[in-house]
Amino acid sequence: MATTSRSAQQMLRSVGGGAKAPAGGDDMPSFMNVRQVAQYLQLNEKKIYALASEGKVPATKITGKWLFPRDLVDQWLLESSHGGILTDRLVVAGSDDPLLYRVVMRMANEMQANALVSYSCTGTQLGLSLLAKRRADVCAIHWGPADESLLRHRALIQRYPEHHQWVIVRAFQRAQGLIVAPQVLQEHGEDVGRLLRADLRWAMRQQGSGSHRFLVEILAQHEVRLADLKHSCHAYSERDAATRVSLGEADIAPGTRSAAHEVGLGFCAIGWEAFDLVLNKRIYFRILFQRLMDTLNAPDTVHLAGSLSGYRLREAGRLVWPT
Repeated sequence: MATTSRSAQQMLRSVGGGAKAPAGGDDMPSFMNVRQVAQYLQLNEKKIYALASEGKVPATKITGKWLFPRDLVDQWLLESSHGGILTDRLVVAGSDDPLLYRVVMRMANEMQANALVSYSCTGTQLGLSLLAKRRADVCAIHWGPADESLLRHRALIQRYPEHHQWVIVRAFQRAQGLIVAPQVLQEHGEDVGRLLRADLRWAMRQQGSGSHRFLVEILAQHEVRLADLKHSCHAYSERDAATRVSLGEADIAPGTRSAAHEVGLGFCAIGWEAFDLVLNKRIYFRILFQRLMDTLNAPDTVHLAGSLSGYRLREAGRLVWPT
């Protein structure tokens, strides 16, 4: 962590709107116990136990004993204080999703000019590159079937040296398959092999996107070559692919049930996938990210997910990795 305890205390005094600097300062060890962090934060030990149990303060439990990394506690203080560092920004990049898009836009509207909350749909791998370069705070990813997601997502992020500072948080599971024009679905039905071999115009996703990876794997299972598909146009997000089909520029595209349902298209279901959020450990404790998780779990979001269809939200907000 680049911010030292001394500089953190100085910044707290200058930007914290009167907030007290932690007690003890540089006398505290790099990893504090409950008694020490209570002294450091000028709180009672019972409150520290409660904050740690609720995951609201950076902490780790080793053989039943709570330990608190001082650098992360300093960063948490800075990002929690009024006027603290980057409390007013949350940039989400990576894979596109209709539900997540609406949740982010709702937050942006609620925050108004008090914070920048944005969502740039770049595809999984480009989103991870932006995260690695700290040009994004959160990256949304999907990279295969739900029952293989832990192994696949962990292997995917391990390609980046920065992954040691990252965590994976589950957003939801969603139904993945083929977005199909209604007349095509009426003619060919929901037989995946038949759709893949039909003379249809495809809206192709960019390499590095989870949907492109999904299509390549499905083609391999049915012994169809990607080169044998008729490429009609390129689409750079789930909703872009659905729009291309809706406008008649393509007959079919890889994508999710929610993206198809959103614009009144047909859908051929193939399976469920995990849609996860990758972020730096320090971002996990940022107030805006915790608010994003709260919004994702809110009753009106659950209702919206039902309206869009193709979602399972029971794991929303669960820390997937490290476990």
